[in-house]
Amino acid sequence: MSWGTELWDQFDNLDKHTQWGIDFLERYSKFVKERLDIEQTYAKQLRNLVKKYCPKRPKDEEPRFTSCLSFYSVLNELNDYAGQREVVAEEMNHKVYGELMRYSQDIKAERKHHLQEGRKAQQFLDHCWKQMDSSKKKFERDCKEAEKSQISYDRLDNDINATKSEVEKAKAQFYLRTHMADESKNEYAAQLQNFNAEQWKHFNNSIPHIFKNLQDMDQRRTVKLGETYRSFAESERRVIPIVSKCLEGMVSAAKAVDDRRDSGIVVESFKSGFDPPGDFPFEDFSQHLSRTGSDGTISSTPKGEREREGAPAPRSDPKHPMSRTKNKLWLFGKKPKAPSLEDFSHLPPEQRRKRLQQRIDELSKELQKEMDQRDALNKMKDVYEKNPQMGDPSSLQPKISETMCNMEKLRSEIHKNETWLSEVEGKQSSRGDRRHSADNHHPAPQGRESPEGSYTDDTSQEVHKPPQRSTPPQPGQPNPDPHEFDDEFDDDDPLPVIGHCKALYSFNGQNEGTLVMAEDEILYIIEEDKGDGWTRARKQGGEEGYVPTSYVEITMEKNSKGAVTYI
Repeated sequence: MSWGTELWDQFDNLDKHTQWGIDFLERYSKFVKERLDIEQTYAKQLRNLVKKYCPKRPKDEEPRFTSCLSFYSVLNELNDYAGQREVVAEEMNHKVYGELMRYSQDIKAERKHHLQEGRKAQQFLDHCWKQMDSSKKKFERDCKEAEKSQISYDRLDNDINATKSEVEKAKAQFYLRTHMADESKNEYAAQLQNFNAEQWKHFNNSIPHIFKNLQDMDQRRTVKLGETYRSFAESERRVIPIVSKCLEGMVSAAKAVDDRRDSGIVVESFKSGFDPPGDFPFEDFSQHLSRTGSDGTISSTPKGEREREGAPAPRSDPKHPMSRTKNKLWLFGKKPKAPSLEDFSHLPPEQRRKRLQQRIDELSKELQKEMDQRDALNKMKDVYEKNPQMGDPSSLQPKISETMCNMEKLRSEIHKNETWLSEVEGKQSSRGDRRHSADNHHPAPQGRESPEGSYTDDTSQEVHKPPQRSTPPQPGQPNPDPHEFDDEFDDDDPLPVIGHCKALYSFNGQNEGTLVMAEDEILYIIEEDKGDGWTRARKQGGEEGYVPTSYVEITMEKNSKGAVTYI
């Protein structure tokens, strides 16, 4: 339906309607602005929340519990989710709010232009009507004056007392008034015809055209609102796939929580490595008291023996396992922490070796980078020397010198750490050499590798298959240094059990530091084979020593890798 034909007389109402449409558009723009402000505030608060609960400690100090790692994954996903809320706010700002504000300014200017044209057309029609009305009133007055002059002329013409001059004068006045009335009539007719033509043109051409423009403008406003409604929804829908991935990541993080693994981490983190304390021996301090018959007590020790035993009561042997354990009990307290040193000498040997090796690897990587940079600078210098127009070769010399200086520093650091590493491994290497000489008297059974190949870091190969029992080997007599294993048992801290083994063959263990075992005897493993063909074991009675690795079938405990686990 057309406004021009149906609403030709509703200019004022259309003026009000178009103004209401612009007001509604601006109201919706304000709604979008507040909506995107909420999104921006929400995203900012989410990011602040993530920042508040994100760990501020170095990565080395971060807990390894799956519950903590999953929570940090949730925080990362939440941070990504906050980023998507920012994307929503940005799209709403550019594609909805910004577009509405620009369109609002355009539609205001267009409406003003159309209404001005309508008012001009209405003013022109009013002007034509006033001219027509003025000519009509003049024609009416002139007609009335002509009628009066005619009546006066007829009265004087019929009056016998009137003079001829009076009659002539009245007649002339009558003719004048009649002529003026005729002219007013013609003017009125012309103005009336012009007004009717302008009015037809106004209501059939000008107003329909103006109202059609207003109608088109209002319809475009309605369409624009629909488009912005869609853009408003699309800005949300575009981020749904990424938001879904964020939520899926949170669900995956929740599924990654492993209570057993966390419990194992607690054990690895706080296990002291000591055996529970044994029973304290009874120390009888009353055996030196002289007793009389009146006290009714009969001494179970003859007097002569008591005199012979007059020495103080025997003290517990410091080498006794119980004494060793008692001297270093931190069961209900914290173990004193040694200060951190550059050479990691405050750490146990195995962990010190690992830390030093790790540092050497890092320094080697840095050295390789410096070497690559030096080679690249030298190549560039050669290019500059061959093509001087590309650059000055001398300008690269300071950088080359700095790189060489860095390389020397890194080499010095690597050498220093390798020296410390050699000190750590020296004890194990010397012990390994002595064990190799002893192992020459213990030929490995057929079907097994040499002792050098018996050590593996692969925990999947935890069970070593025994050789064929049909041809048991005859163990030799190793002759190691009598003080070979002394340093292995000087430590007061008992080593934790990391597995168990079954003896495939009997071993007499005549040399010091070795352990006697019978065929099919079950032993506890407290230290793995370091590649020298010997495994450290403990009997159920507490006796410890080394046995040939090829003589036992080893089964390692779960979560146990390496000889000793230090906390």
